[in-house]
Amino acid sequence: MDSSRSAQRAVIQFLRAEGEHASQIYRRMKEVYREQCLARCTIFRWCQRYEAGRVNIKDFPCPEQAHVVTNSATISAVDELIRQNRQITALEIAVELSISKGTVHHIIHKKLGYGKVCAQWVPKHLSENQKAARMGAC
Repeated sequence: MDSSRSAQRAVIQFLRAEGEHASQIYRRMKEVYREQCLARCTIFRWCQRYEAGRVNIKDFPCPEQAHVVTNSATISAVDELIRQNRQITALEIAVELSISKGTVHHIIHKKLGYGKVCAQWVPKHLSENQKAARMGAC
């Protein structure tokens, strides 16, 4: 049985359309979904929304919720800023590109693989040439 939120919302919408009261919907859903059942207050809230005329079972995006900005253009822009100035901070990059500091942090550390060493951004993984030069220096 599908116990996802959207599936449970569809059940709430159906039972509410049949005229079931919210407390009865909660009891019936608790019997079926057990631990995965939505909270009582959530079921009551969705019942109110359907009574008010809502027909969509999906969440609306929050107005302040960021859209996906981690695309190849943004990643290359962050990489270019770091290559121009190795001492640039994540906050300065965020301001420059008008994206959140968390997104910048994700791009720098997860996508590009950089880390700070002595206040400069350096790649975490050495290239083959860098590994050979390091072995030669030893």
